[in-house]
Amino acid sequence: MLCIGHRGAMGYAPENTLKSIEKALELGVPWVEIDVQYIDGHLIVIHDDRLERTTNGTGYVFDKSFSFLRTLDAGEGEKIPTLEEVVELVSGRAGINIELKSADAAGPVIELIRHAVKQNWDVEQFLVSSFIHHEIRKVKQMDDRIRIGALVGGIPIDYAAFAEGLTAYSVNASIEFINRDFVKDAHSRGLKIFIYTVNHPDDVKRMMSLKVDGVFSDYPDRVLAILERSEEVC
Repeated sequence: MLCIGHRGAMGYAPENTLKSIEKALELGVPWVEIDVQYIDGHLIVIHDDRLERTTNGTGYVFDKSFSFLRTLDAGEGEKIPTLEEVVELVSGRAGINIELKSADAAGPVIELIRHAVKQNWDVEQFLVSSFIHHEIRKVKQMDDRIRIGALVGGIPIDYAAFAEGLTAYSVNASIEFINRDFVKDAHSRGLKIFIYTVNHPDDVKRMMSLKVDGVFSDYPDRVLAILERSEEVC
C-alpha cells in the first residue's frame, strides 16, 4: 500500500509549503500530494479559494496578484510556493500528485511536467488529479503519457465506471465512503484506488484490509510504521 504525504506532511508543518514537503521527504514518503491553482500566470501551491485559513492574508486567492500572494506568510514564515519550486525541491526523490484546484491549470501543469521529463524525471513520477473531471480529461487528451486520478467525495451509482471512462490511472476517494465493493469494482476495471485522508492507525489497518492501493496521510510516518511492521510479520 502506497503512502502519500498529504499536502506534504501537514500534520507536522504548514500545509502545501516547502517546509511541509521537505518534512514528508525526511519521513521517507515515496509520494507527496499538493494542491495547485493557476493565478496571474503562475502555478501556485495552495488548497483553499480563500486565504484566511492557511495564510495571514484575506480574500479570494484568484483576486490577488502573484506578487502580492508571495508576500504572505503561509505559516512559520513560509511563502506560498510555486509548483516549479516544489518540483525543484523534490528533485526526483518522490513522486508528486498534483491536484488541480482551478479550472484553467491543466495546460500549464502539462507544460511543467514535460519540462521536468526533459530534466530526467520519469513521467510516471507524476499523477494529476482533480474533482474537476473536465480538467483531468483535458490532461489526458493533451498528453496521454500523463497519469490522471479522478477525485470523488462519495460512491457514484456506477462505482468506478466514471473513472474508467476518463481513462484514469486511479480513483482518489474519501475514507468516509469507501467500502469493499467500491474497491473491488475499481480493481476489476484496472484502476488503482487511493484513499484520503487516513491518519488514525486503526484506519490505516482498515485500508490495508480493504486492499486499497494507497492512502493520503497528514502523518505519513504513522502509515509507514504500520506498513513496516506488517512486512516484518509477513
